[in-house]
Amino acid sequence: MHVTRVELKNWRNFRDVNVCLGSRTYLIGANASGKSNFLDVFRFLRSLAQSEGGGLQRALKDRGGLTKLRSLHARRDPEVRIVLEVADEAENGTPVTWSYTLSLKSEGKGQQRVMVSEEHVSRDGKTLLKRPDESDRGDRERLTQTHLEQIAANAEFRPLAEFFASVTYLHLVPQLLKHGDEISGRVLEHDPFGQGLLQRIAKTPMKTRDARLRRIEQALKKAVPLFSNLRFVQDLVSGLWHLEANFAHWRVHGAWQREDQFSDGTLRLIGLLWALQDGDGPLLLEEPELSLNDGIVENIPLMIDRVLRGRKKRASSRQVLVSTHSETLLQNPSGDVILLIEPGNNGSTVRQPNEEENRQIEGGLTPAEVLLPKTRPTGMEQSDLFA
Repeated sequence: MHVTRVELKNWRNFRDVNVCLGSRTYLIGANASGKSNFLDVFRFLRSLAQSEGGGLQRALKDRGGLTKLRSLHARRDPEVRIVLEVADEAENGTPVTWSYTLSLKSEGKGQQRVMVSEEHVSRDGKTLLKRPDESDRGDRERLTQTHLEQIAANAEFRPLAEFFASVTYLHLVPQLLKHGDEISGRVLEHDPFGQGLLQRIAKTPMKTRDARLRRIEQALKKAVPLFSNLRFVQDLVSGLWHLEANFAHWRVHGAWQREDQFSDGTLRLIGLLWALQDGDGPLLLEEPELSLNDGIVENIPLMIDRVLRGRKKRASSRQVLVSTHSETLLQNPSGDVILLIEPGNNGSTVRQPNEEENRQIEGGLTPAEVLLPKTRPTGMEQSDLFA
């Protein structure tokens, strides 16, 4: 399954968005333009669809309520609306098109609850769900929940619910992984910052885990100077699991280091390679270039494709959405979709390269050369910071 189109109304930075996505989509834009907020649409739907996600009300609470979620640019029409179109393939190979619409409004009286003002699901143009329905009008309490989050209600479109539930988000923070024992803090739901990476690896069946780590080891041998071997071992005293890497050294058997001694770049690369192999649903990557050498960054698109091609058929077509500021990463994303997020007085807009920009790219300029300059703040050289 792939999300092929996203339509948003009054979602965070965005007053109005209608864009198409590809199997590999790169989001670029200035700081605070809305790249993370755009990706949060998929995390929001995941929270609704996962059985342990807590449903609509929990997803809203985690984001500070509807007032924090709704765009500041929403004026006469305060409704928040999400529309996703999803391409699928039936067991017989026939293309299938799903559409899911969710609109939310404040109750406007009494408890000021957030209510579902519209929920619509279709498959190949045939409506499977349309709310509010008669049951909702007879019991408005039902409108505090979506049918996406209810197993008893989503039977006809469960493949779509399972697809939303399969979204993975990663923005690994190396320090959380290095100092996990000392921090001993609560791991956020779905672990977006990689704090629980070692626990996830430990819970993976041994045969699968070892195969994945072997692939990561091969990649690290090419990317990390003097790297030799990677192993996953359990501390017999504490019972905790650790990654250990062996580096070429003047000693005969080299020198082994644990993850708290790894460089930030090595940890981020391990997290990226593990995430690519862990799951089949959409993978959301925030700035994967951080802490990595440009020689590695320029090969991230190729790395993504090679890792996924080495997996089973369903996983090999996994959709990946990447937010980035990296000129190196965008040197040659051949065949991929690039979305430019531009802030404005009426909220941020999202678009693909226009006709003139495409001509420049076809003429030999890279997407980075054509598009990234349009994401840079103007007037920084005149700032008091540089006086």
